Amino acid sequence: MRNAFYLLIIVILASCGGPKRPRDTEPESYSASWESLAGHEASPEWFQDAKFGIYFHWGVYSVPAYGDEWYPRNMHFENTDVYRHHLETYGHPSEFGYHDFVPMFKAEYFDPDEWADLFQKAGARFAGPVAEHHDGFAMWDSDATPWNVADMGPKRDITGELAQALRKRNMKLITTFHHAKNLQRFDSTETGSRTQGYEMSHYPFFIGMPPSSDDEKLKYLYGNIPEEQWLEEVWYAKLKEVVDQYQPDIMWFDYMLDQIPEAYRQKYSAYYLNEAEKWSKEVVIVRKQDDLPIDYTVEDLEKSRKNRIGEIPWMTDETISMGSWCYTENLQIKEPVDVLHVLIDIVSKNGVLLLNVSPRADGIIPDNQKKVLLDMGSWLGKYGESIYKSRPWYTFGEGPVTEPEGSFENHMEFLKIKYSWKDVRYTTKGNMVYAILLGWPGAGQEVLLKAFAADSLPEPLEITSLSLMGSSDPVEWKMTGDGLVMNTPAEAPDEMAVVFRIETRLTDQ
Repeated sequence: MRNAFYLLIIVILASCGGPKRPRDTEPESYSASWESLAGHEASPEWFQDAKFGIYFHWGVYSVPAYGDEWYPRNMHFENTDVYRHHLETYGHPSEFGYHDFVPMFKAEYFDPDEWADLFQKAGARFAGPVAEHHDGFAMWDSDATPWNVADMGPKRDITGELAQALRKRNMKLITTFHHAKNLQRFDSTETGSRTQGYEMSHYPFFIGMPPSSDDEKLKYLYGNIPEEQWLEEVWYAKLKEVVDQYQPDIMWFDYMLDQIPEAYRQKYSAYYLNEAEKWSKEVVIVRKQDDLPIDYTVEDLEKSRKNRIGEIPWMTDETISMGSWCYTENLQIKEPVDVLHVLIDIVSKNGVLLLNVSPRADGIIPDNQKKVLLDMGSWLGKYGESIYKSRPWYTFGEGPVTEPEGSFENHMEFLKIKYSWKDVRYTTKGNMVYAILLGWPGAGQEVLLKAFAADSLPEPLEITSLSLMGSSDPVEWKMTGDGLVMNTPAEAPDEMAVVFRIETRLTDQ
């Protein structure tokens, strides 16, 4: 009887074409090759429209609040001020290592909604953490390393909590990665204490110091792991975790990415882009130097910017302070007007600003940093029409200030730049041109915009209306052979920067 039953089942299945096989999965769009990855659109429209984002250097290195975010490295070198400070304050690094700061990183006042509100009020369209700096401590809930915020220190998923708060406000998430430098790399010839060159590894391999420890747990913080194991189980595994757990809109990479073998860079890129397709998201990968091909990524210029219009969108990462990227005692903060002018200059040249803030270890963003963000947000709230969703005009601007070539080597020169109302930056949207003066000229001042001179324009142009945003007073203007001449009204709508809204149309010769 049983055999007859099974025979009946077989007959029925055969008549239906047999058991249904699982549907073949859709082929993935990207394979792990430069040629395939080149098909990705590097700068989607939302990224070009956003113009401004905020991230933060915040972690265990914020606890000593001394020197800068390179404290974990410099505390080991006897010729540094950081070493002397560490010795006097905490003891010898062999007795009080960097890992001993971890329980002191409590983030007890961290409020993701408060931070997200602040970033939104500042006018940022995306925000997120330094997910991991060179120090090897992960700011998310990680299984790839025991050294993470969910298991140690704050014992909270900082990245997850902030991601949720940002998305409630329709903001995009950026996560930045600096961990390519965490691996301890050695020259082929090992001598003495096996110290590595400054550019190769974050932690020095000094015998008797924690970075040289054989402790299986400490190795994951200090990068003292065989390279083959580290690449798969640490570098790649951490990126995959963040992709899977938080679906970031932007993933940004610090220098040293070129030290990661091509195969791993390709593997990561293909995984992220294929996953993003499953989420129906347009995502962005940002890198420095030439660490990834430019055809599917965005170029980043640290603390510097282009001195011309970029042919394709690019990014500057800049910090709110005059020095350290992380919080330190007596950290000198830039004036709001200077940070705003940097943003306007970048946008006029087809760029996007990623601005760093420096929270305290307890999760408080200091008031002087908040003021910069809120002052910028106030200006953008009134004149953001000239920034968001804008595109470069045929020229980025005019005026007495000239910037050096955009590279980190020139970052101190950029720090010295001070703009005035004579420096004009242009953006455009449709038939509108925005002339942004980086300051207020004063009442009744004649302003000449040379970019509107007939022999300078790429096409003949007629002005159909002209107004000063934020002012109800009419603006007197006229076209001359030298350009567009305008007279400023009696009262300044703003002291930091003023925007002339110029409606145009093309004319026949």
